[in-house]
Amino acid sequence: MPEPLKNLLHEALVGDMADRIAANAPSFDKGRFAALATAGLNALELMERSALIRDALFATLPDDFPEAAAILKASLPAAGKPGLSGWMLLPINQFIAARGPDHFELGLLKALTPHFTAEYGIRPFIHRDQQRALAIISGWVGDPDRHVRRLASEGTRPRLPWAMRLPQLIKDPAPILPILTALMDDPEDYVRRSVANSLNDIAKDHPDLVAAFIAGHIEGASPERRWLLKHASRTLLKKGHAQALANFGFGAAASLACELRLANDEVLFGEGLDFEIRVRNAGETKQSLMIDYAIHHVKADGSLSPKVFKCKTITLAPGQSHAIERRHAMRPITTRRYYPGEHRIAILVNGAESASQSFVLAMPD
Repeated sequence: MPEPLKNLLHEALVGDMADRIAANAPSFDKGRFAALATAGLNALELMERSALIRDALFATLPDDFPEAAAILKASLPAAGKPGLSGWMLLPINQFIAARGPDHFELGLLKALTPHFTAEYGIRPFIHRDQQRALAIISGWVGDPDRHVRRLASEGTRPRLPWAMRLPQLIKDPAPILPILTALMDDPEDYVRRSVANSLNDIAKDHPDLVAAFIAGHIEGASPERRWLLKHASRTLLKKGHAQALANFGFGAAASLACELRLANDEVLFGEGLDFEIRVRNAGETKQSLMIDYAIHHVKADGSLSPKVFKCKTITLAPGQSHAIERRHAMRPITTRRYYPGEHRIAILVNGAESASQSFVLAMPD
């Protein structure tokens, strides 16, 4: 079994933190810090452990935040010198998020991000004073360090997973669009993926805005930008948003014959649903087709809830047919609880349901 995440923060790591901070602050009481940061540590989960270590920093670093920030910044790795890095920086993020907004010190997070993610620590600053924070963050889009450029995009995502949401940007994402535009052609895929994920976040609340943004940036796009724009549109494409589909050449399918065949109409949980999709272009013009499928899962109350899965993109000449075979696994996953009963599979062509059938999910005895 994989090592529990909580074990990423352990007593030896706390000892290393103490040594690395003390090397840059002789007055730092590393013994007291280690005692406070490890008291009951092994009984806690990951974020509880991080909070315990953060609280130990509160108790042992100077009360004056700029002074504490200077010590932490000096304790980061530099020129071959070991320093605070990796998971040591999770509680440092929490320390900055709690104490930093009163002083609006973003420079420490900028210095920290090459050594560990800083997008969680930066969000309280944006929440406190969005205009001031974004003015600083906008200046990072041309930074030579790719981690800093990515922080400009990832830290401003309205709905960043596992992080505090940014309600002002959820309501009106316009202030971060210039940041995303500036990073859209970044040389690093690492940064471009973050831009795509931020646009996809925005699309959940403002689908028409993102579809229009994509339309305004797709003409003459490089392959890298085109990939970014399509990845940014993934939620819209799954939902069959007309403008999003049109952005990538997928119009309403016309004169299309679509057939769905199930190999088995009853699936035992832990096994899979085997099916075949056959499509034929019965029209007189070539058609680009984005073929997905949706599994309508049974919920606890007996109702159905659809989940869309990507399948294949094809182009069919007039009269041409194409067959696709797939197996959809019905096995335990952490993000879904399965219930027995009659489910449904639907085939979506350019966002429109074109064929469907029911099947029964049975639980083993």
